[in-house]
Amino acid sequence: MPVVTDVLALDPAHPAPEGIARAADILRRGGLVAFPTETVYGLGAHALDVAAVRRVFEAKGRPAEDPLIVHIHDIDALAALTVDRPDTVEALASRFWPGPLTMVLRRSSAVPAEVTAGLETVAIRIPAHPIAFALISAAAIPVAAPSANLFSRPSPTRAAHVLEDLDGRIDLVIDGGAATVGVESTVIDLTTPIPAILRPGAVTMEMLQTVLPGVGIRNASVRDRGAGMKSPGLLSRHYSPRAELTLYEGPTRPVLERIIADATNAVARGQRVGVVAADEDELTAPPVVRVARLGSERNHKVIAANLYNTLRSLDAEGVDVILARTFADESGLTVAIHDRLRRAAAGRIIRVEG
Repeated sequence: MPVVTDVLALDPAHPAPEGIARAADILRRGGLVAFPTETVYGLGAHALDVAAVRRVFEAKGRPAEDPLIVHIHDIDALAALTVDRPDTVEALASRFWPGPLTMVLRRSSAVPAEVTAGLETVAIRIPAHPIAFALISAAAIPVAAPSANLFSRPSPTRAAHVLEDLDGRIDLVIDGGAATVGVESTVIDLTTPIPAILRPGAVTMEMLQTVLPGVGIRNASVRDRGAGMKSPGLLSRHYSPRAELTLYEGPTRPVLERIIADATNAVARGQRVGVVAADEDELTAPPVVRVARLGSERNHKVIAANLYNTLRSLDAEGVDVILARTFADESGLTVAIHDRLRRAAAGRIIRVEG
C-alpha cells in the first residue's frame, strides 16, 4: 500500500537534533528512512525488527538471497550481533571505522535470518557521514540499510535519486546533499582462514594490506544453489541504468575509436546514444550523441563520486544505449569503479585490442 514519503533537509555538517530525533523515532517504530552515508544513500530499518526488514525487501523489490548490511554507531555494538570475532576486527576498526568498510562476521542469534539471506554471517559497518552516524546513535538500534533504490538500479548518491525510485514506498528521506564517495563500501570476509575482499570499494586492497598483508579479492559471485550471498552487490547484473550499457575494455585510444564508431552506427539505426568519458577523452562522435564527462581520468575519487549520478542523468535524458570506457588499472579505487561498470553492463563487455 502506498505511503506518503516525507522529505527532511538537514545540514550534513551539523544535522539539527530535532530532525535526527524524528527520523530515529520512525526507525524505532518499524518505519523506513532513507539517509545519506559517505558512500551512497541507504534505506534504513530496525535490523532486529523482522517486519521492518521485510518492508525493505518489498520497497526495493530486492531478492531474499541478497543480504543487508547492518550499521552500528560503535564497536561495542558488535557484542550483541556477532560471535567468534577474530582479533583482526579491532585492528581494522581502529584504522577504518567509522568509514566505508564492511566486515562480514559470524552472526549471533539476535540477528534475524531475513537480514543475512539465511546465512550464519552478518555484514556490519560504522558509517562516517555525520547524518548517518547521528541517526544511528540517536535511534540506539542496529540499522539494516542497503542502498535506497529499486533493486539493480544505480545506487542513489542524492536524495532526488531516492525519490525517483522509492517515493510512495518509504516513510522519510533525509536530504543531506550528495554522497562524497559515490560507490558502496568495501566488504571484507573475516569468517574464513584467509580474509578476503568480497566487494571492492573506497577502502582499497592496498589500504587493507597495511593491516592484513595477505588479503586479496575473492570471486564471491559463485555460491551454492539456493544459498544466499555473503555480501550485497555480487550479482552479475547490478547498478544498471535503464538504458542498455556496453562497457569497452582495452587501451584508451583504440577504445575511444571503437566507441565513436559504434555510437555513429547506433545513431544511424535511430537510437539515442549516451557516452560516458573522462575529461581528457577526445571524441568526434555525431553532435546528437550525449557525451557525459565523469571528471579527469587522473582523479579516481571524482570519477567514483560522479558515476551513478551520470548514469541516472543519461537515463533521465532518454538515451537508449550508453557506451562507457573502463577506468581500470587494477589498483586502488579504479578496481571498484571497474567492478560497478562491469556489473552495470550485465555481460555487454567488448574487449578492444591495442
